[in-house]
Amino acid sequence: MQFTVKNFVACLATGCSHLTRHILRSEWHFSLFFQNAGDADSTLNVLNILDELLSAGTDRRIDHMISKGGSEALLNALVKNGSRSSPDFTILLPILYLVAKVGHKDGAIGKKAEEAGAVILILNLLKNNIQHARRAEACLLVIQVFAASVSTAKLIGSLNGQDIIYHFIPHYTTMNLQVIKASIHAFAALLSSKDNISSAVSKGYVSGLLLLYEEWHSKDTKHSAIDVLLALLHCFYKITRSAVGRDTFVSQGGIQLLYHTTQISLLNKCLESLVESSIQLMRCCLPRTPLPLKSDLSAYCFPLPGRQHDVFMVATSDERSGEIVDDDDDDDDDKLEEAYQETQSKDNDDDLETDLNKLCLRPAPDRPKELLLQYSRLCPELAHDFLEELDLSSQESSSSSSDDDEAENCNSLPPHSMREKNNNEFISRTQKGMPGPTKSGACLLKAKDFNSRSGILNTCSPVGKEATVARMEAKSSLTNDKQKDKEEGNGKCYNATILDHLIDIHGVAIPYHEPNMYRAAAIKTKSVPGFSTLAFPDIWGQVSPSGNEPMEPRKPNVQRQKVLEDIRRFLTYSDIINQVVFDLENSSLQFPHDKPGPLRFFSSFECGNLRKAIQVRRYEYDLILNADVNCSQHTQWFYFEVSNMVPDVSYRFNIINCEKSNSQFNYGMQPMLYSVRDALDGKPHWQRSGTEICYFRNYFVPVRGRPRTPFYTLTFTITFKYNEDVCYLAYHYPYTYSALRAHLRLLHRSIDPRKVYFREQILCPTLAGNSCPFVTITACPPSKCYKDIHQLRNRPCIVLTCRVHPGESNASWVMKGTLEFLCSSDPIAQALRETFVFKIIPMLNPDGVINGMNRCDLNGEDLNRQWCQPDPILCPTIYHTKGFLYYLNSIKRTPLVFCDYHGHSRKKNVFLYGCSVKETLWQSGSTVDTARLKEDPGYRTIAKNLDCIAPAFSFNSCNYMVEKSRSATARIVVWKELGVLRSYTMESTYNGFDQGIYKAQREPVLDI
Repeated sequence: MQFTVKNFVACLATGCSHLTRHILRSEWHFSLFFQNAGDADSTLNVLNILDELLSAGTDRRIDHMISKGGSEALLNALVKNGSRSSPDFTILLPILYLVAKVGHKDGAIGKKAEEAGAVILILNLLKNNIQHARRAEACLLVIQVFAASVSTAKLIGSLNGQDIIYHFIPHYTTMNLQVIKASIHAFAALLSSKDNISSAVSKGYVSGLLLLYEEWHSKDTKHSAIDVLLALLHCFYKITRSAVGRDTFVSQGGIQLLYHTTQISLLNKCLESLVESSIQLMRCCLPRTPLPLKSDLSAYCFPLPGRQHDVFMVATSDERSGEIVDDDDDDDDDKLEEAYQETQSKDNDDDLETDLNKLCLRPAPDRPKELLLQYSRLCPELAHDFLEELDLSSQESSSSSSDDDEAENCNSLPPHSMREKNNNEFISRTQKGMPGPTKSGACLLKAKDFNSRSGILNTCSPVGKEATVARMEAKSSLTNDKQKDKEEGNGKCYNATILDHLIDIHGVAIPYHEPNMYRAAAIKTKSVPGFSTLAFPDIWGQVSPSGNEPMEPRKPNVQRQKVLEDIRRFLTYSDIINQVVFDLENSSLQFPHDKPGPLRFFSSFECGNLRKAIQVRRYEYDLILNADVNCSQHTQWFYFEVSNMVPDVSYRFNIINCEKSNSQFNYGMQPMLYSVRDALDGKPHWQRSGTEICYFRNYFVPVRGRPRTPFYTLTFTITFKYNEDVCYLAYHYPYTYSALRAHLRLLHRSIDPRKVYFREQILCPTLAGNSCPFVTITACPPSKCYKDIHQLRNRPCIVLTCRVHPGESNASWVMKGTLEFLCSSDPIAQALRETFVFKIIPMLNPDGVINGMNRCDLNGEDLNRQWCQPDPILCPTIYHTKGFLYYLNSIKRTPLVFCDYHGHSRKKNVFLYGCSVKETLWQSGSTVDTARLKEDPGYRTIAKNLDCIAPAFSFNSCNYMVEKSRSATARIVVWKELGVLRSYTMESTYNGFDQGIYKAQREPVLDI
């Protein structure tokens, strides 16, 4: 069939849509439309029908038209009709509008326009039709799409097009608003060229546009010109993408003008779009301010074995430039947090592993078999003589760790039944909010006495007042073991005496917690700075609040309010104090004199993290977190003490150097607060606290180097209840290394040794010399017969690991619950013990946890990216954990399940990440025929079961993709190298749940 213009028009006019679709899908080139259209009426009909066709359809129609030469045909028609001495605008206008419509989808429209000679033509048409609004608007729309190409925008600027368009923008008027809007958008489009921005700056166009914005905003009382104001804001945005444009905008008072107009716009809901755009623009223009630190490197430095100069190498790399390089091409990251969350939920298909050999072939072991024999000691159940008649005491002796014997004579515990009774009484008391039992002559100590300066919480006996306020040298924590044993054994030291007296007065009996035992464990804990003070919540203990807590609803526009306050700080200095009140590197600021004044901060204790505190306003503080040791990054975890507060006053805290690009703090999460006064009154709770919480990108940058690295602010407001209280604030429920060691001791003493085989050993020492605990749990054989003992020694293994990332304290609480459940008398726990042998490493990164780090170990590396080739010296815990797994594999006891416990800062619920070849290939769109691949679907079994029995678990959040970027993680390496089908990462939320019976609630982590 021959298609001509006439039958094409006829079939469209009669509604033959199927024929139209056939024409669009045919190989017929669109240039034939205009080549065969001999008369003006036919051309006009074709143009009108094309416009209707493209308007009614989807963008796919425009894309198809472009692929068939539609853009070139339209441009040729434009040049042909526009080059006439007296152009016929009845034809030219539809062509211009079609060029604008198609050009928005054609990325090469600018280049095509240059080749067709349409750029100069369109400028001439604009100059010749200034008095004709409709014609000028059409020309401006076409210039806007042409200028999307930087080279075309530069060409138009060189032809004085920018000057022509600028003078099209009038003072306030109610006439021809569409033309004015089009002219501003065309001017903004030309600013995609840096040359045009420089030209606009040099010609004073920036100040002129600011005056126009102020005039239009003040005179548009009926709000009919909002689109014009938005177009001007878009112009400012394009200008400020260049350093010279941004500096000029700021120097000409652009931020002040937008702040003033925003305050006015806030009074009218119909100006919401102006408010949002103005705030985002002001945030982009705030000068990039280096953090008020001497260096980006951590305040703590640890000399690595064999790498004494590593720290200096890092400094050279990160601080190679003394000046901050301006980022001219910085993208606008200030989008709505909800949009970011949606983007983050999408899988990154480019990161998926599609190489079938890498997915299926098992690499050779990374060490010889001879080295695996050393791990036989970690399977004591295989060598234990269960035939020997054991009484309780001998069983305890055989089950205790011989590798790290603790002196605990001062920590004698009551019988198990008596302790449970005390625990129940205490829990009942705290749920009722009642204080503990008191005696006559009660202790005169108050909450304020339990701050970092009192010396009561020190791990050593004070020798004078100075000893309680001076920072302890690193070597002080490594005191003589004999002296420590003596202190632990007799319980007569100054601090222990006070602690015992307090326990006697307040009757603390928290489940699986003994303050004296915690102190005994803390004395042996080795930290980089040599911590000598214990945080009160850690030594005193904590209980979970009764019942579930609803997630904190976020008030509308709280982020807007906080950003505007930060902008006001930049504009107004009258109420700014900017006084440093705490500095980890300046001991003179750590303990100011006891007098009314600013808040006092402290963080030199286990898990603590706060580097610097600056009083910005009377009740507002900027807080800076310490980077991971031997590193200049990974700031997210915080835990610090605050005191000297005034009750019923709202204090604003801004943690200004967070690194994650989004956080659950935007979706109902709150910081944790612990009050010493509440604890002494019988309510030792970590409570979610804070209002006006939000998390957003700020204007701070690193001190030196990494200029494009953004920082984010977590801001929240706390109103303290009491005067002279001491409080602690944390990212999440803290869980220290010393708490783990004490908990394992208490857990061992609580079990029935006739039923539970519990053995704590040491996997290896860490870089700092701390012991990495290794726990074996299974059921003792019911009898001495060979069959029962043989069954025990052939039980499959389940290996559980945790806390490779120090900042993920919620993972440790889940592990704590796992340990307590496996050692309990619950019938399910008993069945699990009788079926499996559990090998548990509850803390893979003790040094990171101790020193308040967020992501890394003392070597400055993420340990969960070292599993492929772990260094035995720099990554000992990973090296020996992998060695132990290889050992199990070599003796034909490959784990049935491997699970690494983690915490997730951006998602809700609890879920698993696993590994699947087929699902990875399916998701990546690989052409590999997966029908021929055989894969055991058993990797999904655990997730399906948990989805049925655990309300907090989300099967829909589980993922079984193998990513290239995670190829060196525990989950993938154990799956690939050891062939463990059920190799998982279990992620637990920091916040709460969005499904099931816990929806919109936060299950107390102590109960998970």
